[in-house]
Amino acid sequence: MSRARMLRRTLTPPEARLWMYLRRRALGGLKFRRQPPVGPYVLDFYCPEARVAVEVDGQHHADPEQFEKDEARTAWLAKQGIAVLRIAAERVRTDLEGVLGWVRTNAEERVRL
Repeated sequence: MSRARMLRRTLTPPEARLWMYLRRRALGGLKFRRQPPVGPYVLDFYCPEARVAVEVDGQHHADPEQFEKDEARTAWLAKQGIAVLRIAAERVRTDLEGVLGWVRTNAEERVRL
């Protein structure tokens, strides 16, 4: 089984909550994919039309080693023309409406470019 397929089956609770509002073009008609492979990475969510990746970061992303990996990943994706929106998992739990508005605004701005 591919890593992407395995990750699709094991979403974290914040990822699963966010996916409920991203799937089926529920966010402004934008199509998001869940756990798609892009180059050497598997993204949490990706909107191909806007070229926006949405990454839900849990507490382990504060670890210096993980932070460096995240920076390298973001830089590689930027070279591919993909913007990365990083969202703290806690924010998905406490401010879902704000998160959805932020993602939608960023994605819609990139579609217009």
